[in-house]
Amino acid sequence: MKHFLRAVTQFFVFLYCKFLWRGLKFVVRKFTGRCELQRICYNNKHGARRTLKIESSLRYSKNGLLQSALSVHPDKVEKTIDDIMSLKKINPDTNPQLSISLQASLLQIVGYRNLVMEVEKLRREPYDCENPEHEDMLMKLWKELRADTPLTGRISKQWCEIGFQGNDPKTDFRGMGLLGLHNLLYFAEHDKATALQMLNDSLQPKHKSSHPKQSEIDKAEWEQKNLDKAIGYSFAIVGINITDLTHALLVSGALKTHLYNVAPEMPSLLQFQQTFCYLMQEFHRFWIEEDPSDIMEFNRVRSKFHRRILRQLKNPDMALCPHFSASDLHLVNL
Repeated sequence: MKHFLRAVTQFFVFLYCKFLWRGLKFVVRKFTGRCELQRICYNNKHGARRTLKIESSLRYSKNGLLQSALSVHPDKVEKTIDDIMSLKKINPDTNPQLSISLQASLLQIVGYRNLVMEVEKLRREPYDCENPEHEDMLMKLWKELRADTPLTGRISKQWCEIGFQGNDPKTDFRGMGLLGLHNLLYFAEHDKATALQMLNDSLQPKHKSSHPKQSEIDKAEWEQKNLDKAIGYSFAIVGINITDLTHALLVSGALKTHLYNVAPEMPSLLQFQQTFCYLMQEFHRFWIEEDPSDIMEFNRVRSKFHRRILRQLKNPDMALCPHFSASDLHLVNL
């Protein structure tokens, strides 16, 4: 019986989408004198509400020109808008704002597609220790986070001090490639104070240590014992994990809501990196609120955090960081 009801429901949904919806659009156009794209632009403010509806209208159109508009080159957007206006028999002289609105939304749509390709290219590029540019970026990351501590060697246990897992950070970049390094370096360079605070917080003992004072034992031993009792996560590894989360939001399309609301036209890699910085800080807050017993709970906390961000992005008016300034997003002090 359940299968029969499901089949009947699917049949009526098919009829609605195939015939009734198109018929309803025809009636509404005759009644209002406006096509669907006009109604969307005039009834929705600039941002995700408008652009998501325009994107859906173009994608499900039966007209080839409208469907192909989603994949045009940014340089061809203006001509594409002229072609759409001509196809819909809309006079640009009497509807000047429509052309501007359509162009802004279409630039957001094709810009998002291009951003996905740009980010994916960085993710797929492996870290190469023979590449001077890659090595320079890694050294810059160390200097930003450990300015007063010289690195004793390229292969060194010191990398653990900023949250890498072993002697050579390149092994930690395997999952996210250069994208992880780009994001970590952007965070360290553009909001150094916050990055240093997060790093410091991640190394602080969660409970008061019962070890003797530093002067009473070997310095290296004291530092290692405190690292063992730290709050529970490694800064660099968390950065790579949050890069993965931000990448997943982008590729799935969930990040459209945010980027369409903060990017006036084409979303850029800069806005992707700003979003990463914001999510790093929010995850830091969330980790402290969850108060996990140890690092073994990381995947649970990360999944819960991911679900919370997804819920927020379902609101078409949501902008995760509308005017990003990391220094304005005060962290919780431990």
